[in-house]
Amino acid sequence: MVDSFLRPCTSEEQLLFTHNSPSPCPPLLLDNFPLSVADFESLLPNSFESEGHVFIAPREYCNDLELSNNNTEFLLNFIALLEKVTPDSKQCDNLLLHNLILDTGIIRQLVEKVWKNKDLNTYGFLAVFAASDGGVTRVFPNKAAETWEEDPEPFNASYYRRSLDNKGYIFRAPYRTARDELLNPENDTIGILVSTAVEITIGGKTIKPAVVGVKLDLEAWTDKFKILASNHTDNHQGSNTCGPNRGCEMDCEANSEDLLCYLIDDGGFLIMSNQKEEWNKVGMFFSDVDPYLMYALYNNSFYNRKQSYDYQSVCERVPNSENGAAPRGVFVPTIADFVNVAWWTSAAAWSLFQQFIYGLAYHSWFVRDEVDAEGIDSTRERSCVMIQTQYFLSNLSSSYNILQDCGNCSRLIHAKRINNTNLLFVVAEKMPCNTCEIEKLSQEEEEFKEENPCEELTVARYRKGPATCFDNNLAENSSDCGRGHSFRPSLYTLLLIQLLLLYPAISPHFHSLLH
Repeated sequence: MVDSFLRPCTSEEQLLFTHNSPSPCPPLLLDNFPLSVADFESLLPNSFESEGHVFIAPREYCNDLELSNNNTEFLLNFIALLEKVTPDSKQCDNLLLHNLILDTGIIRQLVEKVWKNKDLNTYGFLAVFAASDGGVTRVFPNKAAETWEEDPEPFNASYYRRSLDNKGYIFRAPYRTARDELLNPENDTIGILVSTAVEITIGGKTIKPAVVGVKLDLEAWTDKFKILASNHTDNHQGSNTCGPNRGCEMDCEANSEDLLCYLIDDGGFLIMSNQKEEWNKVGMFFSDVDPYLMYALYNNSFYNRKQSYDYQSVCERVPNSENGAAPRGVFVPTIADFVNVAWWTSAAAWSLFQQFIYGLAYHSWFVRDEVDAEGIDSTRERSCVMIQTQYFLSNLSSSYNILQDCGNCSRLIHAKRINNTNLLFVVAEKMPCNTCEIEKLSQEEEEFKEENPCEELTVARYRKGPATCFDNNLAENSSDCGRGHSFRPSLYTLLLIQLLLLYPAISPHFHSLLH
């Protein structure tokens, strides 16, 4: 059913390995086999230490299966249920269960025949993994699962969807922003996720039932990636020293003090750098690492950007300094006002009585609007427009040399797409100064503010209509269309108000009858 999960490396892929390192891409042939007890047992937690940690997608495999956000708890619930029912039970989705257990067995063979026989440290791997559309993800070795932060549902995981939608190897660093705390490469192990889809051709049709990949050790692979920039004209001569008035060999290792070498992914995020002080910035948007170089790449059409507007966003309300701290409400009389006879004939008394009547009619008592003073945090939100910017690699496929002209601070830049990957390889001279006037590129969501709001209001925004319109139905009762609705107060409240108003008129008659 499955030809192979891993295949021999191509000549381009071998460039990433030293001459003494063995190939990490041995072929693996898997035979067709039915479901077995061993496949189910490989899901048990007691097998994780020897066969790697297993994550299963939180799907409704059976009606009585209790879902949980904790994947370990969900796996235990799944195992406990299968001990009571069989995969062919009517209360279970037989197709989901068979695919899950079958994929578990196939990946288990991958562990037994390949992963266990390889020393991952030799290749600079922190972990190897495989995920299938059946819903199983296995990470080897087991300790690597402690730092595994991907979604257990493969189709919700970024690496899985990107591998299915693109050909070749997809590199992805852990996403970080400039506001996050910088990593410490000496204490924190930084891993780069590399994944690719498994393609199988059956009956002339190509399908992608799984994604396999590795997690690279950044420190080990930075030395390997430097050989991509080796361009020695004479192997017997040493590299020339770079200088302002003379050229030098494009060697990212020998000339690391003069040359900047980067691997940037298709979204503009830093993957690798030959500058050790920038290793703690891996995973950041490249404009936060070198804004001048990122602007040069964008200005020379290596990267394009797409901006979209979210007109239904909410933002924090900006406090108004002109508002006071006192709450707004109805006038509250003091004791001195009550004993003052003139006050009862004033408008304030009638206003208070009117508020009392309205409170009875509308079932609310002296509702007031709280206004916070400046400096006090407000929980209220306001409607705003947010702009979202996404950068992506253009269709340039060859190698380009460009000049970033900044007067006395000009420098040469060499950029090339790496075949069969989502990477852009960039080599640039160090910038001697920071006097270039550039646009600071950012991919973070930010509020969109019109330069001239009055002109923007005259242009109507495009609003997409519904995909389908409702047909006219003759049986529909349209008599209520356009009818207004009036407030209907409580009958007891109206009677009480009437008695209060009639009391001054009928009270003399009551007194005369009593006397």
